[in-house]
Amino acid sequence: MDIAYSKNDVSVRLSYERWYHITENHDDMASYYYDVLETIENPDLVIRGNKGTLKATKNFGKDRWLVAVYREVSKKDGFVITAYFLDKKPKGEIIWQRN
Repeated sequence: MDIAYSKNDVSVRLSYERWYHITENHDDMASYYYDVLETIENPDLVIRGNKGTLKATKNFGKDRWLVAVYREVSKKDGFVITAYFLDKKPKGEIIWQRN
């Protein structure tokens, strides 16, 4: 298990169980483990997700966005739910953006 710190300075856990889930459902993510952690720590955008989730997003070139979906359960603890690539800039309410 590894930890990234979100823009809210919350430690967000990426467990091996979650990583297995991510790579089983999104095989194109297999070599992007550390990129998921980096996206949470250093995103281009953070978008409000559904049911209290947050989506850290990072652009990986033309038509390629990594999205790391996570939940902050307290001011000190959070966990990754899933991660995937999109071919368009993610939509939603932007709650943090890189200048």
